Amino acid sequence: MRLLRTLLLAAAGSLLALTATTGHAAPVTSATEAATRHPIVLVHGFMGFKEILGVDYFYQVPDLLRRHGAKVYVAAVSEVNSSSVRGEQLLQQMKQWAARDGISKFNLIGHSQGGPTSRYVAGVAPDMVASVTTIGSPTIVTPQQDAESNIANGLRTYGSWVEFAGTVVAWLSGQPQLPQDAAALTLKQELDDFARRFPAGLPATYCGNGAPVVHGIRYYSATGTGVKTNAWDISDLAMQQLSEPSDGAIVACTARLGQVIRADYPWNHIDEMNHVFGLIGRGAPDPAQFYLTHANRLKTAGL
Repeated sequence: MRLLRTLLLAAAGSLLALTATTGHAAPVTSATEAATRHPIVLVHGFMGFKEILGVDYFYQVPDLLRRHGAKVYVAAVSEVNSSSVRGEQLLQQMKQWAARDGISKFNLIGHSQGGPTSRYVAGVAPDMVASVTTIGSPTIVTPQQDAESNIANGLRTYGSWVEFAGTVVAWLSGQPQLPQDAAALTLKQELDDFARRFPAGLPATYCGNGAPVVHGIRYYSATGTGVKTNAWDISDLAMQQLSEPSDGAIVACTARLGQVIRADYPWNHIDEMNHVFGLIGRGAPDPAQFYLTHANRLKTAGL
C-alpha cells in the first residue's frame, strides 16, 4: 500500500504547507502568450481541491494563465472517488460553463487522477474536448507497482479514514456536497477498464509513445522523475523511491500519453502542480512556467 500512503501523505503535506512562505512566480512575458482558442480547465488529482483559503491546488497557475490571455476554469471534483464519478462531475461543470459562457470546447489539463478524469470526459463527450494534457497521471498500473502499492488492501483497511480525510478537504475547499467513496477507488481495475474504453493516446508498448491526435482531440503528457527535491518542502517526506524512475508516486513510464512533452522533469508528484508554494529542487524548471509554456503550445496548435 506504498502508493496509497504516498498519495495520502503528499496531500496532507500540501495542506500543512498552507502555512509556509510563498515561492516564486513565473517571469512575465507576452500578455497574450496563453490566449488559447478554447478555454483551459485545470483538474485536480486524488485528495486535491480547487482552492483552500485562497490558495490554489495548481499554485499560482490559474492567475498566471489569465494574466497572459487565457480563459481558465478550475474544476471541483470529489477528492476520493473513481475517475468515472469524477469525470461525470467534471462533464456537468463543463456543460454549465458552456451554456453560461457560450463555449463549445475545452482544453483539459489534469494532474494525477485529474488525468484519467479528463480522459473519461474526452471519451464520453468528445465534441466538448479540444485537447487532454495529463501531468503525472497513471495510464496503467504494472504488476510490480501493483505489488508495491497494494491499494485495494489499503482501502479495505483504511477506507473510512480516507473518506473522512476527503470530506475534510472538501469542506475546507467549500465543496462539502462532493461525495467521497473510497470503495470506488480501484486504480488498477479502473485503468484497465479505461484502456479498453478510452484507448486514445495510449502507447502501444510499455514506455512508448501514443498517437498525438485521435478523432480530432490532441493528447499530451508530462511527468517528473524527482523524488526528494527540496529539504524545505514538507511534502518530500511523503515521496517514495519506486522500482522504476518515478515522481515519488507514479512510475514515469506509466504516465505517458499522446505527445510526451517530457517524461523526466526533475520534479516530484507535488512539484508538478507547483506546490508546496513553488518549492522545487535547485536548478529545476519553474512548474508554473511549464503551464504557461504549454498554454502557448496549445495556442500555437490552434487550440
